[in-house]
Amino acid sequence: MVEVDLLGLLPSEVKSLLGGGLNLVERFGDEAYFAAVCIRSGMVRPELPHKIAQMLLAFERYGMLAGAVTIGAIRNGDRVAVRDERGDVTYRQLDERTNAIANAWREKGLKPGDGVAILVRNHRGFLEAVFAAAKVGAKIILLNTSFAGPQIREVADREGTDLLVYDDEYSETLKGVEPPHGRWRAWVDDDSQHPEKVDDSLESLIRGGDTSSPAKAGKAPKIVILTSGTTGTPKGAPRDEPRSLGLIGGLLSKVPLRARETSELAVPMFHALGFASMALSLALGSTLVVRRHFDPETTLDSLQDNEATALTVVPVMLQRILELGDVAVNKRDLSKLKVIFVSGSALSTDLVKRSLTAFGPVVYNMYGSTEIAYATIATPQDLAEEPASVGKIVRGVVVKLFDDGKEITEPGVTGRIFVGNSAQFEGYTGGETKELLEGLMSSGDVGHFDDKGRLFIDGRDDEMIVSGGENVFPAEVEELLSGHEAIEEATAIGVDDEKFGQRLKAFVVLRNGHKLSEDEVKGYVKDNLARYKVPREVVFLDELPRNPTGKVLKRELEKSGDGAGKRKSEGAPKRKPNGTPRKASSRP
Repeated sequence: MVEVDLLGLLPSEVKSLLGGGLNLVERFGDEAYFAAVCIRSGMVRPELPHKIAQMLLAFERYGMLAGAVTIGAIRNGDRVAVRDERGDVTYRQLDERTNAIANAWREKGLKPGDGVAILVRNHRGFLEAVFAAAKVGAKIILLNTSFAGPQIREVADREGTDLLVYDDEYSETLKGVEPPHGRWRAWVDDDSQHPEKVDDSLESLIRGGDTSSPAKAGKAPKIVILTSGTTGTPKGAPRDEPRSLGLIGGLLSKVPLRARETSELAVPMFHALGFASMALSLALGSTLVVRRHFDPETTLDSLQDNEATALTVVPVMLQRILELGDVAVNKRDLSKLKVIFVSGSALSTDLVKRSLTAFGPVVYNMYGSTEIAYATIATPQDLAEEPASVGKIVRGVVVKLFDDGKEITEPGVTGRIFVGNSAQFEGYTGGETKELLEGLMSSGDVGHFDDKGRLFIDGRDDEMIVSGGENVFPAEVEELLSGHEAIEEATAIGVDDEKFGQRLKAFVVLRNGHKLSEDEVKGYVKDNLARYKVPREVVFLDELPRNPTGKVLKRELEKSGDGAGKRKSEGAPKRKPNGTPRKASSRP
């Protein structure tokens, strides 16, 4: 497969590999390195000649994304591909089930390039919808499960939806969305009904479908992942199939994932991190364990029961697991767990230290975004030495810092972060794109390198305020407050101030059983940072408003004035005395 991928490159594809500041010799050198990494991980291994021929045929027919399922069936057969609340699906079954759905959709008029919108939680139906659509050569639009009805309808119309796949729970939300090739239920809530007997379910298509390989689509599928929309309307960020081993090889070069293991995926698969983790698990021939809703206690049980070697989470999920306490973690046998892969939002220094103490040197923190894919990965060693860092640059990636258009090369000097790699997106579906400089794409963040090449994120470029003539980034104050023993989490936004022009307004969630006053919070900041960084106001909340991937929705805080989370009086306990977690629909 590697030889075909490298030697079969067309001139236009060669040009696409030259993006991001790397020349052709460097790129081929990286591809050879990534191939060696894939071999080391067990993803690429010796196969019988007839199997190699079958895999090459599948790759030629379907491409990298859809072909991964068929190749998985050839290589892994009866090994479990995905485990959810309703049981196990093997690699062979996943291939046959997606064949049946793809053939049925083709018969109903779905064509290559048509849009398939998917509003589905983490379960087998997500994989079945994605890979069936890929086998048709469709544009796959991954909708965010936290969207409200009007937002879903707007996005579905904007991105071009010809067919819709959804879970039962979103039936009311999706009223008015009637694509030409129908609506299909991936999850039927009523357990008294057999899903295969529900006419508009994926199971009904599978039950009566043709499980033979669909005809070649003639067009490669495209994935549209929506941005998190934490500061505005979510945008569609499309990607073609990868033409490089860099996306997989780069991750495997830093994170010790191995073939045919078991991975627990807590992050929603509609998110870039969740989707990439799902695809990587299948490429490795591993068993992917998923559930529709995240619960910290259930996750710990599952890690033990499934002897999982890897867990993918966003920081707020890791925080909620640690909130259960040392006893809850220590009473489970987690000896098989060797990777906790974290990304999606900032991982605070305090959370890094607590995680390393609780689980040992297994935490890997990736810095990236929907648009740029990834840039750096912090290993356990990086985090032990510099817990605030996001690690060193991944091979095959270029990361540069700029100030006023000039590259910054000195350690410790803050600049805007620009990234180049073979996996970044091709521009928003609306026609806009991220800023480009020297062929590199803006991440939207500012940061600095230390003298060992580790990157530190200093804040969002668009969140900087000028207070009393000084530049202030909320991230610095957020990091400080999150490290306070009485504070569970905190965020800050810029607000107008008559004296300083602008000041920060802080939103704080207290730890269970702790109390703090507004003056004590301000005093803590004053004792540790410059005076102009002290918040003008401190608001105490039960919870911070978050999207399903754990990012704080600062636009909700700006809209509401007091914050979208429940406001509470200073020092009031955020939980019941017995420690029962509050219900929080905004948290994953």
